[in-house]
Amino acid sequence: MAEQHDHQHDHDHDHDQESAADEAPLKVVGEQPDLSKGTARPITVVGNPVLHREVKDVTAFDGELSALIDDMFQSMYAAEGVGLAANQIGVDLKVFVYDCPDDEGVRHIGHVINPKLEEYPADRRRVLDDSNEGCLSVPGAYAELPRPEYAAVTGVDKDGRPIRVEGTGFFARCLQHETDHLFGTLYIDKLSKRDRKDALKQMAEGTARYATVAND
Repeated sequence: MAEQHDHQHDHDHDHDQESAADEAPLKVVGEQPDLSKGTARPITVVGNPVLHREVKDVTAFDGELSALIDDMFQSMYAAEGVGLAANQIGVDLKVFVYDCPDDEGVRHIGHVINPKLEEYPADRRRVLDDSNEGCLSVPGAYAELPRPEYAAVTGVDKDGRPIRVEGTGFFARCLQHETDHLFGTLYIDKLSKRDRKDALKQMAEGTARYATVAND
């Protein structure tokens, strides 16, 4: 997922996020990745078949999986994103990584394998956040998309241990966005036809600031 976008800024600041640059996070939840490992890979963009179908469950928890996660963090940081799914670098596996602030300034870092989005809690008042959303696989484009302001995802870590990650605000949006990716859904698929067309026009008129894979 792309960083937050503020309409008050010009296009030179499209990837601003309400975190590090403007206001230091209050705390960090999770472990920062070892950036001496991994290699950044180019990002697949809308139209690439791997983005438009459900990808495979992870069944092998080994060194290759750990290396993939290292590459995913490097790729996400190189593209200045806050979340990245494996199919965004062309890998047909259910894995996503994140380094994303919530609306309280807390920075969340981690990965989830074989994620499943929990049903919205019945005892929690359902509030929708209609903020702008962007995607590294739709470079340069943003659109308002209502999503629940709370989300929780269950899955496992790279060692196969069960984990549960929950978040609010922008981080909740990130959890939903990345889980959607692994089931073949991009955020623009949830937009009206008009808004989807506008997002694709934004992408066509812009230039990606990071390496991408050209569609055949």
